[in-house]
Amino acid sequence: MRSDPVNAARGEVLASLGGATVRLCVTLGALAQLEAHFGVRGFTALSQSLAQMGAQDVLTVLRALSRDALPAVETVTLGEAVAAIVAAFRAMNGDD
Repeated sequence: MRSDPVNAARGEVLASLGGATVRLCVTLGALAQLEAHFGVRGFTALSQSLAQMGAQDVLTVLRALSRDALPAVETVTLGEAVAAIVAAFRAMNGDD
């Protein structure tokens, strides 16, 4: 992971996942990756898919938002994962 500070204006957040600190950011590339994963097109359809995620989907979302910089997934709890995803999407919207 990079050592520079989080860029809040870009919507970056730091999340604790499996004992590691991971930088997450909802980028256009990540959104396109998620649309492809879920087989949907558009933000409304993607939002609906995100609301119905399974465990594999959660990992896919984390990988997309972290640019594959995840620790060993065996150490990541579901609670940590969901909190990190929510924080990243809130940061994208400028919510604190």
